[in-house]
Parts: sequence; structure tokens; C-alpha cells
Amino acid sequence: MKKITLATAAMAALVAFTAQAHGPTRRKVSESIEINAPADKVWAVVGNWKDANWLENVTKTETLGDDPAKSKRTLTLKSGNTMSETGGKYKPEDKLFMFYIDKVDVKDLPANDYSGTITVEPAGDSKSKVEWKSAFYRGYMNNDPPPDLNDEASEKGVGNWVKASLQNLKNKVEKGS
Repeated sequence: MKKITLATAAMAALVAFTAQAHGPTRRKVSESIEINAPADKVWAVVGNWKDANWLENVTKTETLGDDPAKSKRTLTLKSGNTMSETGGKYKPEDKLFMFYIDKVDVKDLPANDYSGTITVEPAGDSKSKVEWKSAFYRGYMNNDPPPDLNDEASEKGVGNWVKASLQNLKNKVEKGS
């Protein structure tokens, strides 16, 4: 009887240790915005793989390959650093675009293993709703992250980037530039 009790206690201690020792968990951020323009006009900007200048902090877009579902692009940021992305699902008929960030300095975006999905849909007379869903890990992948790379800071950083990018998109489309 004591063997079972000791084994049970050992297993409980191991489970408790493992629960405390695990690394980061996948984080999610979802934002949307209404734009005063038809969905086709908004999609013409969002779906243009070769021009990401509406994204916050992006100054230049370079692409390798023509198929957004299979190609790569490098975004030059205002900091001078770059962000490398790979296209994922690209469905113009559904106005859906998915991408992965392969490499970015956590000072520019405090996230690792980032994937994003952007959809555009009609929202009434000459209006659109753009939704951007993000999934990622915090900027520091080990235990005991510094405050600027913990879960909360990473969620805030990604959320701020997505919100600013959506606002840039709205401004660009509504002003017609």
C-alpha cells in the first residue's frame, strides 16, 4: 500500500513540476475594423502580396515568387531591420489571406512563430469589415521572460501593430491613395 502511495505522490510532484516548468503558450489576438469602401476595393490593397506599405512600420516590400500562397517576402521596417514572411492560404474568391512571419527582431515585434489571417467581407452599403487574427508565442521562448517579452507585453505589442496596420489600411483605402 505504501508503494502505491509513494508512487502516487511522486507522480503528483512530477506533474506539478512539469506544469510550472513548461515554456510559453500560444497567444492569440483578434482585431477588426470597418472601412467605408466596398470589399473589392479593400481586398485590392490587402490581397496585394507585392505591396505591404499599409502595414505599420513597413517602408519597402520585396517578394520572391508570384504566388502569394507559396512565395516569400521581405519587409523593410522603419528601424532598418527586416521582417521575413511566407505566404500561406491565399483565396481571392473568399478575400482571405494567411501568412507566417519567419523572422523578425523581437524589438520590432515581440513575437515568435507568428501566423496571421486577414479576411475582408462586405458590411453593408459600400462598407467592409476587415478581420485580422494572429496566433504566436511571446517574444522570449524560455521560462522567466524579461518584462518586455512576456506574454502580456507580446500580446500588447502584436495588438498595437495589428490595430495600427488596420488603421493605416482604412486611411489608405478611404483616402484613395
